[in-house]
Amino acid sequence: MDPIYVTGHRNPDTDSIVSAMAYAQLRNALGDREYVAARLGRVNDETQLVLDRYGFEPPALIHNLRTQVSDLSFDTPPALNKAVTVDRAWQLLHRDENTVALPVVEDDGTLYGMLSTNTIAAHDMRSVLHPEIEDIPVFNLVSALEGSIVLDGKSPTNRVSGRVTIALPTGGEEAIQLTPQTVLLCGHQPEVIMDALRAGVPCVVVCQASVPEEVRQIETKCLVISTPHEPYRAARMIFQSLPVSRVCRTTSLCPARLTDYVDDVRQMAQDNRHRAFPVVDDDNKVVGTLSRIHLLKPRRKRVVLVDHNEVAQSVPGLEQAEILEIIDHHRLADVQTGSPIYMRNEPVGSTATIVAGMFMERGLMPTTRMAGLLTCAIISDTLMFKSPTCTPRDIQTAERMASIAHESIDELGRMIFSASTSDDKSPDDILFQDYKEFMISGHTLGVGQVVTLDSARVLTRADDFLAAMRARLAEKQLDMMLFMITDMLQEGTHLLFLGAPDVIAQAFNVRAEDHRAFLPGILSRKKQVIPSLSVFWG
Repeated sequence: MDPIYVTGHRNPDTDSIVSAMAYAQLRNALGDREYVAARLGRVNDETQLVLDRYGFEPPALIHNLRTQVSDLSFDTPPALNKAVTVDRAWQLLHRDENTVALPVVEDDGTLYGMLSTNTIAAHDMRSVLHPEIEDIPVFNLVSALEGSIVLDGKSPTNRVSGRVTIALPTGGEEAIQLTPQTVLLCGHQPEVIMDALRAGVPCVVVCQASVPEEVRQIETKCLVISTPHEPYRAARMIFQSLPVSRVCRTTSLCPARLTDYVDDVRQMAQDNRHRAFPVVDDDNKVVGTLSRIHLLKPRRKRVVLVDHNEVAQSVPGLEQAEILEIIDHHRLADVQTGSPIYMRNEPVGSTATIVAGMFMERGLMPTTRMAGLLTCAIISDTLMFKSPTCTPRDIQTAERMASIAHESIDELGRMIFSASTSDDKSPDDILFQDYKEFMISGHTLGVGQVVTLDSARVLTRADDFLAAMRARLAEKQLDMMLFMITDMLQEGTHLLFLGAPDVIAQAFNVRAEDHRAFLPGILSRKKQVIPSLSVFWG
């Protein structure tokens, strides 16, 4: 069962992480077991504190949704041990007309080579021109001939080598060159068999005839095999008794690993004209084969987006994934889908509010621990209900979830907003724990935000924050970089910025100098900062 990833945005905050976890739990509880919560970045200290409080592990980290070989419906034909006979391989290849090649493996299952019908046909043609065999295991030979050993020397023969020669049943016996390098095929020809034994041939194959009693009594090093097949067919079967390791292709195998991206494998298939490519796992053990037809329409990963609907904030490779749903409370952005999907976008202060409502709509009460997580997510995203994005519905939902979790909203608020700005965190950790990048009217900007109850203490490190901002501005070639230090007690934001100061001054009607400004009443990046810059830039 392929997973459906439920994921929030990059640089995830508490709302993003919790909403993904809660929605996955909701769908699983309703019987949709394939939903799996995921995250796109490091869990910040605030979110980790919340997860630890309620005994949850962070969701699985995914780096991209590009289609991989593991997503393909590749073939899983039998994998042949390299000691298997060509005859057996030929039967398997013709069991399914869609099978064009079989992987050949070592005893431990790792890749050795590839065997195709073309390879076997080429070997068969070579055997017509050069009818020699070398070191064929006796077990292979007897099996291919569907025969039995009639006579073997005191020292059992394990391998057979020589030039395959057919003795015609009438006339011409004297013309046969019998040497210690002859593998003789004959019928009911006692004289020829006796001559062969005296000549010291390594092997005699008696076709459709019984072996004379006087032959059975002779002490010889020759191996005598009886087969029910006529000589010409038996000769072809001898050449098909070779181990596939002698025939298969062992170079330029071009294996595709399960973790390889389909884009890369498609290029490899274009550069190499093989009909099929082996698929191996990380231990180089064969798990299947794929051909060009598998690459035409690969099965895409499936994803549900929560708390965002913007490509720049989503998982890399999103364009190769199948988006099933979007649950969000932000402005509509640029995510596109190939077919209609379920989309829920509501003007509330937290995605967790929407997800909690979906629990209620389906008549399912979240667990005590999950209700605690949802409470924390709403408190965090609405800045303890002081954000302009906060609605009465956010407050009502948070109160209901808190009552289910037996928690105090005030206590949770103090815990959450004291976690973001501890002195032992580096400037980068604080700056990028809740950071997003935007494109507005051709302008690119990055905006980080931290919420605190003591902005004065955070501002003592302003120079360190500005240095980190300059590095990111140069690395990403942004037009502007902002860092919002939002003080819950002052009900405003101390803004650190890099970029044109006149833009900040005019967009927010404040005094901006020395890369700093105070924005009274500004608490929300989504509903106040980004809209103001959007209006300014047209």
